[in-house]
Amino acid sequence: MYAILDIETTGGQYNEEGITEIAIYKFDGHEIVDQFISLVNPEKPIQPFVVKLTGINNAMLRSAPKFYEVAKRIIEITEGCVLVAHNAAFDYRILSTEFRRLGYTYKKSTLCTIELAKKLIPEQPSYSLGKLVRSLGIPIADRHRANGDAMATMKLFRLLLSKDSEKEIVKSYVKTEVKAGILPKLLDIVESLPSKIGIYYIHNEKGDVIYIGKSKNIKKRVNQHFTGTSPKSKKIQREVFTVTFEETGNELVALLKESEEIKINKPIYNRAQRKTLFQWALYAEKDSKGYIILKISKSDGRKKEITSFTSLQEGRKTLFKITEEYNLCQKLNGLYDTKKGCFQYDVKTCFGACIEKEKPEDYNKRVNEFIDQNTFLNNNMIIIDKGRSHDERSAILIENGVYKGYCFYGLNYQINNIEILKKLIIPMQNNRDTKNIIQGYLRKRKVMKVVTF
Repeated sequence: MYAILDIETTGGQYNEEGITEIAIYKFDGHEIVDQFISLVNPEKPIQPFVVKLTGINNAMLRSAPKFYEVAKRIIEITEGCVLVAHNAAFDYRILSTEFRRLGYTYKKSTLCTIELAKKLIPEQPSYSLGKLVRSLGIPIADRHRANGDAMATMKLFRLLLSKDSEKEIVKSYVKTEVKAGILPKLLDIVESLPSKIGIYYIHNEKGDVIYIGKSKNIKKRVNQHFTGTSPKSKKIQREVFTVTFEETGNELVALLKESEEIKINKPIYNRAQRKTLFQWALYAEKDSKGYIILKISKSDGRKKEITSFTSLQEGRKTLFKITEEYNLCQKLNGLYDTKKGCFQYDVKTCFGACIEKEKPEDYNKRVNEFIDQNTFLNNNMIIIDKGRSHDERSAILIENGVYKGYCFYGLNYQINNIEILKKLIIPMQNNRDTKNIIQGYLRKRKVMKVVTF
């Protein structure tokens, strides 16, 4: 017996969605023997993109039953059934999560029509429900509504059953394990974490830190560790006892904090990040004609580098962007091998240094502008960005080219004096990693403000 299922949700953060509509067709392999279709009040707002996709809005759900009011009916209609859905992992996770909130463990075998279709009807251009059923001549109505999608899934499943006459493939694709793939202990840990940006520490039973990471969404990232199938994820799942965290408000503080904490704690599963190797660096030197050229080469501690990279590919990609942004010359910077003008000159974004049409002093002004903006040498600046709440800001202090640390301060606490800021700063290590993290972040992303002093 099968229960063909489709669920519509509010959208939003992973493991925090609510059900807005559910449709279940009980199918004995030949015909529908029971059905249940209902809107559900999720007791939380629907994301705007979901309203646009499904047509279900908050007003429609005010008088709809809440999940606990339909839970018994769902249990009854799915009793003794294999749950069948198009992307069964998603629908089963949503359903299991709702029952878990009620304190009830809902376990079912599942069957995914995407996996079945890939095996029984290979080489389809798309396995999304809409495109797949249309390509097979199966009519579909009320797309992105639970009833319409569940009915289309049922018709698709009937076709797949007919193609598998011995039922051997269907049997092999039934998932008998708990598809949520996460132990109750791990679920409790995930539920206690925030869906905010910051760093997290995974501890074993002795309290030792075995892994440190950063994420824009701590809950989502830790959940990925707990549901992952890689060797490292499996080891973490076996050893984890608890997870602690620290919100940082923005990604730059998270990156800096993660880098320092890994070096201090040396977690066993952060081996690759304990010491990041920056084997390539960007240097500036004058050529025989007086032009300052930017050059990527192997890191040399005896030379003054502008910034460094983990790979030559990363360095060249960055140098292409710099050359374009500052109207520099690809030929001079070793990015375009030609005896004539460079590609940038052909498209009028290089002013002719490659053919000595632009004077070295004019060209070098732009090169020096880039160097001044991208090195900390003797720089004194404060990088101001978002804090952990809407009325807070973060400040990162760089003094005489040295990264000193970071702090948080309230908007009602105006920092007008560098000495006041120094008293608030949480001291941090200054090393090549921190320098590259800050430089790379400022190159790629916008911060709220950079104040020089």
